[in-house]
Parts: sequence; C-alpha cells; structure tokens
Amino acid sequence: MPDRDDLGSAWRIPPSRYLAGRPAEFSVGKPTSLYVAMADGCRLALDVLLPNGDAGRRWPTVLILTPYVRRFDVTAGSNVEPSPNSYRYRDMFVPRGYAVVVVDARGTGASFGTRDSFRSPRERADYKAIADWIVAQPWSDGRIGATGISYLGAACDFLASTGHPAVKAIAPLFAVWDTWADNYYPGGMLIKRLALVYDELMLALDHDRRDLRQQFSYFANPALQGPMPVDDDRDGSLAKAAVQEHLANFRMPDFMTEFKCRDDALPYDPAFTPASFSPYNYVDEIPRDVAVYAVSGWTDGAGYANGTLSRYLTLPNAHKRVLLGPWDHGARVNSSPWRAKQEPEFPVLGEVLRFFDQHLAGRDTGLADEDPIHYFAVHAEEWRSAKSWPPVTGSRRFYLAPNRQLSEAQPNDAAADEVKADFTAGSGTQTRYERIAGIDATHYYNDWSERSAKLAGFTTPPLEAPLDIAGHTVVSLWLASSEPDAAIFAYLSEIEADGTARYVTEGVLRAIHRAEAEPPRSYRTTWPWRTFARKDAKPMPVGEPQLLKFALLPVAWRFVKGSRLRLSLSGADADHFVQTPHGRPPVLKLLSGGAQASMIELPIGGT
Repeated sequence: MPDRDDLGSAWRIPPSRYLAGRPAEFSVGKPTSLYVAMADGCRLALDVLLPNGDAGRRWPTVLILTPYVRRFDVTAGSNVEPSPNSYRYRDMFVPRGYAVVVVDARGTGASFGTRDSFRSPRERADYKAIADWIVAQPWSDGRIGATGISYLGAACDFLASTGHPAVKAIAPLFAVWDTWADNYYPGGMLIKRLALVYDELMLALDHDRRDLRQQFSYFANPALQGPMPVDDDRDGSLAKAAVQEHLANFRMPDFMTEFKCRDDALPYDPAFTPASFSPYNYVDEIPRDVAVYAVSGWTDGAGYANGTLSRYLTLPNAHKRVLLGPWDHGARVNSSPWRAKQEPEFPVLGEVLRFFDQHLAGRDTGLADEDPIHYFAVHAEEWRSAKSWPPVTGSRRFYLAPNRQLSEAQPNDAAADEVKADFTAGSGTQTRYERIAGIDATHYYNDWSERSAKLAGFTTPPLEAPLDIAGHTVVSLWLASSEPDAAIFAYLSEIEADGTARYVTEGVLRAIHRAEAEPPRSYRTTWPWRTFARKDAKPMPVGEPQLLKFALLPVAWRFVKGSRLRLSLSGADADHFVQTPHGRPPVLKLLSGGAQASMIELPIGGT
C-alpha cells in the first residue's frame, strides 16, 4: 500500500493512471555527443537524445545538468547501462516526445575546466550558455524544462535563476534550498563523514579512479570505463585531457570546513559564502512565470524536505507544487515500517512528466485541477492533499514532567532532570544520513527500539484515540549546561502497545546558535529560523538556564490508539556528527514546570 497512489482521494488523476495513459510513442536511439564552448572557452560535453532521432521536427527539451558523468564508455560486448545517473530521465521523456540534453558540468565527466566549489556560481553562468545553445538548434521548439535528483535538482534552480526566457518549468527533486543548513550543517552541526565520503565520490568520478568507484553501488560495475568521449573525439584524447584538468578540482573536506557559520566567507574571496552555492540566494532572479514542482521525502537526508518546503513558501510563482513521500533521498527506498513488500514503486517521474506535459508541451493534463501539495501520512499509509502549507492549523502540547513523563497538563512546580551527554551514543548505520553520503541503506531505523532505550526519554500515557500530525513538531527546551556549548538531538518516536519503538523524526541544534530570528524574504519558513551567523553565535552561560526552541524535521504520521509518544534527548550522535564541545561531554539540566516549562508542540488539525 505505501507505494500505491490510487487509494484514497488525494488525486483526481493519480500519477500511475496518468502515466498509463501516456505510453511510449517514440524510440530513444543513440545519442549525439559534442562539445559546446562556454564564454571563457571552457568546453562542456553533452549528449542530445531526440525522439526517433528525428532532428527534422521541433521538440521541447528536458535538460539534465550533472556532475556525475553523463555517460560512461563501457567494455566492448557489455550490456551494462552507460548512463547510471541519467537513464531514467532519458527513458521517461524521450519516448514521450521530448528532446533530452544531458551535460557534464564543468570540471566533471568529459567536460574541461575545474570545479572551484560545490555547485559553483561559474556553473550557473554555464547553464545560461547551454540554454542559448539549445534554442539555437533546429530541433528545439524554444521551450526548456529541467529536472534531476539532489545536485541535479538544485542545478534546476540555478538554471531558472539565469532568467533565460526559454526556461518554462523546473522540477527539482530531493534538492536543497540552503546547502549549508539542509545538507552539511543541520542545526549548525557538521555531519562529519558526509564531506569525506562525497570527496571520495568526487575523486572516483572526476579523476576517473575506477578503484574508488567500487564502494558506490551506482558506479561499481567494472564494465564502466572512463567518461564517454564526444563523437569527434575518436581516440579519446580529449576526454583524457579533460580528466587531467579535473585533478585541480576543489576538495570537499577542505572546502566545506571553511564555513563554520552560515555567513563565513572564503578568506580569499570575501563575497563567497554558503549562499553562493545555495538556490535561495538567487530567488529574486527566478522569473515568476517559471513553473516549479519540488519533490522530497520524510527521510530525505539532513533537511531536504525543509528545502523543498522553503522553496515552495518563498517563491511567488503562480504555478508551484510540492510532493512529499515516505521516501529516503532520491526515493530509492520507501522508509515506512509498514510498507508493503510487493507494491509497485510510486512513479515520481510519471508525475514530473505530467507537469512537463502541462507547462512545456502545452497538453491539457488536468494538473490545474489538482491540489498543489500532496503528502504521504505514515502509519495511516495513505496519500493526502492540501492547498497550502502547513496542511494543519492546530497544535497539541505535551510538557516534560516528573518521572520522565510527557503530560498534557503543565506541571505547576518547577523541577529538573539531569542528563549527561554520552559521546558514544549514535543513531546507527541505517538512517537518513547514509543515503546522502552515497551509502546504501534499506531498512531504516530497524534497531531503533534498542538505540532509543539508551537515551533519556519522556513518554506519554497510551493514546485514547489516534493522533495525526503533519508538519514541523517544535521542541522548547529550557536547559542549563555545564559547558559553554552543547549539541541537543531530539527524537520523536511512536511506542507501540507491544513496546516496539518506531522512529518518527528528529531535530538537532547546536546551543551556541540558539538565538532565533525572523526569516528573510528569500528564505521563508513556518518553523523557527535562525541566522547561524558568527555574530549571533553566543556561548552558553555555564549553569544558567537558556531556552532552545527548534523544529524537528517535517513529517506526516498517525500515532495509533494505544501507542505512546516519546521524546528522546541526546547530547551526541557519534555515528554522524562531530563532538560538541570537543572532549567535554556536558551535563545538561532540563527544566520542567513553572515559568520554565520544557515542552513539545505537535502540528495537528484537519488533514
């Protein structure tokens, strides 16, 4: 049931039914490959795939901008897929009447140049040049859309922000809005292995290190050779020369640690901050007539769902949509514990096809009659729709109470509960953080009962009726720390009647970043926001209670009758985050009752 979209009434036309009515009409054929020169002379490699290979007709174009090799050369006689990062887009859109153009980003694949940043502003300028090239081709009808997962998805935002008039629709899938907070520093805390593992992936692909590719399942097949040379590079010498230039690419661990705070700049380029490689920085340059469809999942990395929602809340564009499923990063896995074993996969690209059919191909798809937001309620195991975010308007509070209870009644008397941070505690190796580092995860939080039992937990009595939440749960913790800094990890769980603990969601905040602020116009939220700026970072006054109010990552979830809610708190996640503060596990005094009542606020209401 979890991957079914045709149960309930969330859609007038479910994506699977729409896709069934749009069968393939054209063949894919062999791509044409060539170099296109950028304004500075750097040559980018790209593939062009036309329906039936027909350059005599004009087609709308779907543009895929990737740093993960547009196409590999393969061992002779092998039938391995040469485009593991882009074949799904090819096979969805070309047979249904779209030209697909796949580009090796500057400093990657068979393209020349070097990468000076993660999602470099130089790449953004390249995207406009690529769009210019596309509309000048005889097979182009002058309309361009873009889509892709993760890096490719945020590249869609960058493309739209060039203001190119041919760009009519973008579908950023599982993509950040703020690279710093949505990906590398959630809550101001550095994910320690992410930069290291991503660096290994960069070396494996950009440097054509086939020995390193073995650890990444998408690129591990030994029949995949180096990046595919363009058609005129018959001996592959140009592709090899391009790879040599890539040896000068930036290195992620060195680069990302330049930005301890969100307003930190490169010491050699004071104008270059994390905003420079984040889509929100360019929101005012995205034309309002561009249609936008953003997709994410409830276990999509460190904060990609936040990015998807902030994009939706921020953009003033008339045609914008959101899809939030029970998925990990890229919808590789449905992470609901109650997912069915044999159900078909949700056709994410089928939904993107309908979107492009409406806004690129000019088809009447009925999309305008659908609600702009669709989301999946876990444990209810059903899709729901909404006209705005958040989809609920009410809230329900539970207070920390004596004997580690969560109580709907606020305790009158002040009390305290002491928790010492355990720097060995971790959330495991089957979590939301593995997939964004390219590490396989298939059974999410399957050991959560054992892990959460080791944490300080505050639990409600059994629910007398089902409780549905949808949106951001907010925790307000009054605490005093024995150290001038601390990390607070908060986990929400459903404790079933038999005692099984189900991970629902989590949030984290570094205590020095506790000061809240109003979100700027370029970065709208409906949950507590903070600058994470160096000037606003303040050490904790040792032993003095401070309020830490922050949101857990969004989710829609049904707690069933008889289950209990549990808020678990920890001072560390040794499996994913750096120690805070280094070598000084703080003792945290959590206050409850009276004027400093710690609590959790759940988003509830009509769904």
